[in-house]
Amino acid sequence: MASLVDIVKYLDRFLRIGEVGDWDNALNGLQIENSGRVTHIGASVDVSTRVFTEAARRNVDFLIVHHGLFWQGLQPIRGSLGRQLRLALESNMALYSAHLPLDVHLRVGNNVQLAAALGLKAAQPFLEEKGQPVGLKVHASLPRGELVRKLQKALGGPVKLCGFGPKKTRTIGIVTGAAGSEIYRVAEANIDTFITGEAPHWAAVAAEELGMNLLLGGHYATEVFGVKALATHLSKRFRLPWEFIDYPTGL
Repeated sequence: MASLVDIVKYLDRFLRIGEVGDWDNALNGLQIENSGRVTHIGASVDVSTRVFTEAARRNVDFLIVHHGLFWQGLQPIRGSLGRQLRLALESNMALYSAHLPLDVHLRVGNNVQLAAALGLKAAQPFLEEKGQPVGLKVHASLPRGELVRKLQKALGGPVKLCGFGPKKTRTIGIVTGAAGSEIYRVAEANIDTFITGEAPHWAAVAAEELGMNLLLGGHYATEVFGVKALATHLSKRFRLPWEFIDYPTGL
């Protein structure tokens, strides 16, 4: 058993919640408090009714997510929001959300964890957003097909390749999630192979025009790494059990 206050204070410092810029509706940090004690950590990419339901079934009382409750902004507490809040409160479950602070973290972040899963080393931050770099770039010479196979293995699923760049990579950019619309800014960093989760249709056309390789692994699949790594870290520090609650969106 651990104190909710102690865990939240630690996470806020560790993730630099007060320093990392983000969209207002991300509302990083503690979104729902519980009675004050934590015995079982859960981790999930997204918060939803079914995630709360499954977390409650597993007796989770501290849930870490990447995408929190309030992306729609100010809204009445009714419908799906009312249902989710009721589930959390009735289950005495705290909710902690970390969006860009988790993406960019250089130890447990989505980008650095995906780079490590691909065996890419000496990654450097790039692509400024909200006042900080939100991606990583790596100088690596790899056959394009080999990189695709490595990414498929790391993500445990298919990868969409728009293969308009070199057959052997020189500089790889990684920005997990939905960063495909940033392809022109990525190209300005002299990146020939861009790995992200999802992209708008026009990004495939842009990849051809720019002579880039664009690899799309899925928004969800590229962002399971951070919450898992963070929960593992927190579990070791506070000696608490944790488990991953896996509800892929298919996107």
